[in-house]
Amino acid sequence: MRYSALKVIKESLTGHKGWKPVWRSPEPKKHYDIIIVGGGGHGLATAHYLSSQYGIHNIAVLEKGWIGGGNVGRNTTIIRSNYQLPENQPFYEYSMQLWEEQEKDLNYNTMVSQRGILNLFHSDPQRDAYVRRGNAMLMSGADAQLLDQNGVRELYPFLDFKNARFPIKGGLLQPRAGTVRHDAVAWGYARGADSRGVDIIQNCEVTGFQIKDGVCTGVKTTKGEIKANKVAVCVAGSSSKVMSMAGMNLPIESHVLQAFVSEGLKPFIPGVLTFGAGHFYVSQSDKGGLVFGGDLDGYNTYAQRGNLPVVEDVCEGGMAIMPAIGRAKLLRKWGGVMDMSMDGSPFIDRTSTKGLYFNGGWCYGGFKATPASGMCYAHLLATDEAHPKAKDFKLNRFLSGKMIDEKGMGAQPNLH
Repeated sequence: MRYSALKVIKESLTGHKGWKPVWRSPEPKKHYDIIIVGGGGHGLATAHYLSSQYGIHNIAVLEKGWIGGGNVGRNTTIIRSNYQLPENQPFYEYSMQLWEEQEKDLNYNTMVSQRGILNLFHSDPQRDAYVRRGNAMLMSGADAQLLDQNGVRELYPFLDFKNARFPIKGGLLQPRAGTVRHDAVAWGYARGADSRGVDIIQNCEVTGFQIKDGVCTGVKTTKGEIKANKVAVCVAGSSSKVMSMAGMNLPIESHVLQAFVSEGLKPFIPGVLTFGAGHFYVSQSDKGGLVFGGDLDGYNTYAQRGNLPVVEDVCEGGMAIMPAIGRAKLLRKWGGVMDMSMDGSPFIDRTSTKGLYFNGGWCYGGFKATPASGMCYAHLLATDEAHPKAKDFKLNRFLSGKMIDEKGMGAQPNLH
């Protein structure tokens, strides 16, 4: 079914009786060309691009829960490409370009809102670091603007510019950054993949891999054994657990990252705002709620929930730059399980087992990377060659000393 304005008008006049399910609920076949383990944003995006860009349709996406129940629906919806290192920045700028074309590509409203992101700085050394990052962004084709205090005041006049402890001296602005409706991303990619024959199989947990003589030939699941020419894993915070069933020990730790939503308020935050002297980031949803987050909880876990000390720490960060939110009530919170690599950068690579591939270690960058991750993973699976934008995301980079130690993406396990 193609969506259009005329279709919406027709259905509204006929009682909305003509809508069809967005994707099928098939039973697994005995054999696929490619099995994708993980029905989150990255897995579904990979399936969509494999079918739409590379003409591979005999694909199964296996999800142990339901579509949208993992990290793709448990984040603060921010998209940006304000990274610094040459291994990362072109990749995330590529992802921004794919975000900008996503709704047209999927024929689905994912509510891409390029409202801009502003990273505040509070000292001269921090300003110099932001100048360096902004120049790296411009060199990769991204957009970046350095604002002084007056420039920040024009956009966010309600900030606490008189704070002696955290003086706001300016900020690094990326106007093309913004937010996207997170669960709509999952639904849109699922619909796109399903429309080209991809089987999306929910409530199908992978319990093991079929590996013989160093070759992976399929998976064991709660719905039986399924054969495949290639098996592609992208399960975010469960990466270490799933890959251990293939006998692999990954340089990844799983941590919980909490996100929060306040009660609905009148519109006053025009874009995405981050606190430079702590870790706090916030935007305002279309319903008026403040959507915000901060640091990891600082301990290893696979649970999708966090603890109260981080709630206090995140709220303190918000109060430090805009005390006006002090009376706002916290409506709800949730946790996503982050697959934190040791250098803060991801992996998209073949493993030492033939036919087994891995995508993970996204840290804070998972949601914003969804389109580029799917495209680059699809390229790797279809051609067995790394995509040029992801050629440095190797699993063995720690052995060769080629770490991508990116500080522009959020917390890392080695900082806790």
